[in-house]
Amino acid sequence: MKKFKLKHWINYILILALAIPFTVMAFTGSVKGSTSLMLAQIGYSIILAVSLNLVVGFLGELSLGHAGFMCAGAYIGCFTANYLHTVIPNPTVVLILSMIVGGFTAAVFGLIIGLPTLRLKGDYLAIVTLAFGEIIRTVFMNQEAFGGALGLTTRKYGKTLFVIVFVMAIFTVFVTQNLMKSKHGRAIQAIRDNEIAARAMGVNVTYYKLAVFVIAAFFAGIAGVLYGHNTTPVDYGFFSFNYSVEILVMVVLGGMGNITGSILSATLLTFINIQLTTKLSGDLAALKYLIYALILIVAVIWNNAPALSKVRERFSLRRLVEYIIIKFRGHRLKEDGGMEAPSTADWSKVPTKIPMDALLSTDIIPEQSVKEEGDKK
Repeated sequence: MKKFKLKHWINYILILALAIPFTVMAFTGSVKGSTSLMLAQIGYSIILAVSLNLVVGFLGELSLGHAGFMCAGAYIGCFTANYLHTVIPNPTVVLILSMIVGGFTAAVFGLIIGLPTLRLKGDYLAIVTLAFGEIIRTVFMNQEAFGGALGLTTRKYGKTLFVIVFVMAIFTVFVTQNLMKSKHGRAIQAIRDNEIAARAMGVNVTYYKLAVFVIAAFFAGIAGVLYGHNTTPVDYGFFSFNYSVEILVMVVLGGMGNITGSILSATLLTFINIQLTTKLSGDLAALKYLIYALILIVAVIWNNAPALSKVRERFSLRRLVEYIIIKFRGHRLKEDGGMEAPSTADWSKVPTKIPMDALLSTDIIPEQSVKEEGDKK
């Protein structure tokens, strides 16, 4: 228990807490089809939010083309899967291979786009990545081999697809979290804090920027393949600018450079979006974006308003976990996220001040006097 640090495991615990109960229910046949679709959507939203957090939160670069990388991975990966289904009878193997193909395809696009554009900064980089996202989906829309404007028809998996999605979400968190804890992660965050100082200290800025961009694109491509097997046909309109902004909102709402926040915000916003879409129909459908915007405004104010800092601290996730541990285990959290047993010492009997008389009456013997005193003895 001394080596256990909750902050290193909280992200896995959150995902498993959502995945395990529904997995048991799925294998017992008590999960509805709509619920499994929603869980799969939450899973690949977590992948997208965590991977974009690498670029926006940890590297400090604004990218609006994440949906474009997802689009490339979805079309190429699902197109490959349609061919592999005629050769390989096992659908799970086909899904894994298509995820690898889609991920590497998106990574290649990330490399091609990143080489010329990562020299740009701020709004200029955002504009270029936004243009890439719009161009890539328009290209796939006009290719008859990929279904044209009707979209690419894919094979939908059963109610257990969300299990694979959550496994990939855990893998994404594992890679991201361990990357940020390594020396490479410290170099990436140094670039975010001060690029000139990082370059002066010998950090290869171009290499790390490109590496982060490619890794984030790779996971976006995997999320695209999972989307393509969760929803058919693959619709080019899904990968619009609005979806890139929605992913960015998940990152900003959860906290820049905060993996746990990205997981929670992706789960919450996806759930709210789905519920608003299903509950509001007909004339009330126009209220969806109004209610969604109001929820986002309230959430942003809650996370950033200085006047609510004490309230946020009191009702934070850390306080909740600390209360549970004290209640059921009798332990308290250390500042670094580890665990330690409560002290049994009676600190009330320890004096908090040294009496002035005791301080003035203390004999301070010089080093030479001490030596002479020893020689006499």
